[in-house]
Amino acid sequence: MSSRTLPLLFINLGGEMLYILDQRLRAQNIPADKAKKVSTVAAWIEEDRKRVMNDIITTMFNKKFLEELFKPQELYSKKALRTVFDRLAHASIMRLNQASMDKLYDLMTMAFKYQVLLCPRPKDILLVSFNHMDAIKDFVKDTPSILSQVDETYQQLVEMYTPLPSGEFQLIRQTLLIFFQDMHIRVSIFLKDKVQSSNGRFVLPTCGPVPHGTQVPGLIRIFSCNGEELTRLQFNNGGNYTAALREGSFEIFGDRVTKLGTNMYSVSRPVETHMSGTSKNSTQHTKVNTAPNPLAKEELNLLARLMGGLEVQKPGNADSGFRVNLFATDEEEEEALISRPDELSYGVINIQATKDQQTNAELAKIMGEFSESGDQSPSASSKGDDLLAMMDGL
Repeated sequence: MSSRTLPLLFINLGGEMLYILDQRLRAQNIPADKAKKVSTVAAWIEEDRKRVMNDIITTMFNKKFLEELFKPQELYSKKALRTVFDRLAHASIMRLNQASMDKLYDLMTMAFKYQVLLCPRPKDILLVSFNHMDAIKDFVKDTPSILSQVDETYQQLVEMYTPLPSGEFQLIRQTLLIFFQDMHIRVSIFLKDKVQSSNGRFVLPTCGPVPHGTQVPGLIRIFSCNGEELTRLQFNNGGNYTAALREGSFEIFGDRVTKLGTNMYSVSRPVETHMSGTSKNSTQHTKVNTAPNPLAKEELNLLARLMGGLEVQKPGNADSGFRVNLFATDEEEEEALISRPDELSYGVINIQATKDQQTNAELAKIMGEFSESGDQSPSASSKGDDLLAMMDGL
């Protein structure tokens, strides 16, 4: 497991989340009671979209938050990371109910999983990250203060990851694939493009350009002990490969060459998620979530440090917030909420750094599962106290 994976996982998943929310906010229906003046309402909707995007990106690139994120550390559980994204998605006036939040997270994870699988070289994961960063910069190009935050993170990525050897990127790629290995959620875009099978597994292509620095397979060369080429043998490589394209730029400004990590929602088309439907997968997922975790206390410490930098903007009154639906209709959203398996559903967690019993109970409830089944980690209650103490010190 690589200790440098967490920043890349967070930034790429965050980039996918911003793509999805931007697309849904643009497609959001105008409420009937606000449609008196179409031009005025359209302007209000656009300003509202920009505010949501700016608030989320501001929170996502909070300096204190990223200082903790960039520290070398093991990749923690899906539950801990999901809690952070729940908090991040609600860092503005936008509100998602549980079904829409589940769907949002499904789309984020499956999109990035596919990108990791398709990377020709492990190091190309960094190019995917830069594509997400380029798009995020474009979202806030009219807001210099937020753009400055993004640029600082960009510089951190360049300084930390560009000097790494290929072996370290291979380890990062394997760590990401282990994280995603039990996620087989069907997405309509992938199904329609025939890059995902009906069981939720991706179909990898046997065509296209080979990785930069390699040759098209199909030739065997035999050398003598003196290094002289003796014979050449041709063989069928089983695919339609082409010579490598030029290498993408790893600078802050440059041509990434690869399209992986760019916004696939820029062309308007419906996006749906479907559960894999096999009882085997559901059973496996349940086992993964309920197994004891020997790093329970460390996960709590990580979550405390991460949450310390996430300042959620609370609406001043009930009318200042609005709900975003990631489904076509409210009925579909309600049906998805009812039919969603319990082990795949998460509530929206609001944590405040105050020493009160309610917060302590919430934290114990959230993180208690990490120490179940005879785990020798501290009890949920004492861990909640530790977490509160750390958060008070931030």
